[in-house]
Amino acid sequence: MADLSELDDPGLRRVVDAFYERVRTDPLIGPVFNDAIHDWPAHLVLLGDFWSSVMLTSGLYKGRPVPAHFQHRERITPAMFDRWLALWAATTNELMAPRAAAALQDRAARIAESLQLALFFKVPA
Repeated sequence: MADLSELDDPGLRRVVDAFYERVRTDPLIGPVFNDAIHDWPAHLVLLGDFWSSVMLTSGLYKGRPVPAHFQHRERITPAMFDRWLALWAATTNELMAPRAAAALQDRAARIAESLQLALFFKVPA
């Protein structure tokens, strides 16, 4: 991995806060997130812990993202992942140095792919 010394916990949390502010007001994905999340301040801490664990190996996140998303699978579409990634790219490009933004975008793409496989993959009959 490239030197990502510019990535730190406070920076990741700034990205998470700014990103989910965009998510909450987005016409495509905002309604799903706002219906699913009832305590945004607590959820933002959880998401900050997630990204800290993913990018900094902090071990702060103890959740299970697949079951959390699976319970909402009837409302989630592949297009929503594209929108999520576009908002993530815009936010990380705006708030992070280029290498850090690229690393965050790469990791988000892999996370989105994994979640989509968990939510939508069907073994052909």
